[in-house]
Amino acid sequence: MTANNGSRPVLMFDSGIGGLTVLREARVLMPERHFIYIADDAGFPYGGWEEGLLREHIVKLFEGLIARYDPEIAVIACNTASTLVLADLRAAFPNTPFVGTVPAIKPAAERTRSGLVSVLATPGTVKRQYTRDLIGEWASKVHVRLVGSERLAGLAEIYMRDGFVDEAAVREEVEPCFIEQDGRRTDIVVLACTHYPFLVNRMRKAAPWPVDWIDPAEAIARRAISLLPQQRSGPREPLLSEPDFAVFTSGTPDFATRRLMQGFGLKVL
Repeated sequence: MTANNGSRPVLMFDSGIGGLTVLREARVLMPERHFIYIADDAGFPYGGWEEGLLREHIVKLFEGLIARYDPEIAVIACNTASTLVLADLRAAFPNTPFVGTVPAIKPAAERTRSGLVSVLATPGTVKRQYTRDLIGEWASKVHVRLVGSERLAGLAEIYMRDGFVDEAAVREEVEPCFIEQDGRRTDIVVLACTHYPFLVNRMRKAAPWPVDWIDPAEAIARRAISLLPQQRSGPREPLLSEPDFAVFTSGTPDFATRRLMQGFGLKVL
């Protein structure tokens, strides 16, 4: 399936609805592009998977997605998947450019004044060697605390579908991010899961002091556009005759999820 201007679509992939934070930014930067949003809700949450099985699952899933939709680029809008399987996807599908989502440790290390940075992520992202290598490469001179949350992604899904969330539960999940050391305090929290920006206002409310919350969505979208050929010169205008659409691997998203997708301008197939 291609867009009505003849270009191939941009495929946006996540385990659930978290990738909508990246889609939102990508649409601002690429209003003329056609987007396909894939939510692997049948596999959500990824944190409970054994790594080898999850790697096989995602690669096999992409065999069908690439064959069916022939995307011009695929954005893995999921930290857990990116830190685990991005290299496998690039090796398996060399003709498809992939953009991953990795913890924004480099910009956090550059921006911190206190030298105390926390990375709020899923347990899978926290335990990956990939994440630790990023710290070693870009943040060796600052103190980085890795905080693995079991519940925040699920809480974000509930909040976006139902419009409310257990604020005490959010507070409990973010509290370990805040540390004081030798008169200094954590001043940056990296949101290392694309679900988390949906809860950032609740996180601010729960925080014991103000911090800079780093959302990588815009950077991911800018990386994607840098790998795409320029379609045409002059002002870019959105093409409205063919809607973007969303596909759920379960095939059975509930009413609230369908309503959420419609709110993002996505037709659920």
